[in-house]
Amino acid sequence: MESVETPTSQRTAEIAHNLSEINAAVKGNQTTSARLVAVSKYKPASDILAAYTAGQRHFGENYVQELCEKAVLLPSDINWHFIGRLQSNKCKALAAIPNLWAVETIDSAAKARKLNDAWTSAGNQGLLGVFVQVNTSNEENKGGVEKCDVEGVVKEIIASCAGLCLKGLMTIGSIEGSNRRPNPDFLALVALRDELKQSTGVDLELSMGMSDDFVHALEL
Repeated sequence: MESVETPTSQRTAEIAHNLSEINAAVKGNQTTSARLVAVSKYKPASDILAAYTAGQRHFGENYVQELCEKAVLLPSDINWHFIGRLQSNKCKALAAIPNLWAVETIDSAAKARKLNDAWTSAGNQGLLGVFVQVNTSNEENKGGVEKCDVEGVVKEIIASCAGLCLKGLMTIGSIEGSNRRPNPDFLALVALRDELKQSTGVDLELSMGMSDDFVHALEL
């Protein structure tokens, strides 16, 4: 099996410093329930290993093949998140990753069922976490479920996908919205979560915020 190149001490220190600053910002917002997912697409496995050594465990990848290649090289207690656009024909490959922690880009009930079938057929232990991606900005070229259809997808996952654990809602949002305070996409996701709590009784997490706006996401 191919091995991971050992990161240099300088690179390890740099990554550890960056993670420390981000975690300090999270703590500074007095948020105890936030989860940092380090997006590692295009990054070498050695960088991920350096972050792992610094204590980071949740990593997000956008491409199935890249995720599959990294998962076999890196520690098995890493919690992988798939954050790229989900294709039905890639569900089987994702399900072959035993330490896949969540798929954050469910955009239809049909894909949820496909992923559920693949996960259970693979014989994995435990449930696979999923987030329903919401097109909060109503952009035609943006992935995700339209806001008016989210409740139906959520109810279908709860009723028909015994191998999945519905964890929450996710949005990427628009570029324009990311420059506004409060961010309208974040507000829309918060409102939708609250509505679903009333209609389904389910408590849902929110996956939102990136490098430039995660502090604002924590405020909501």
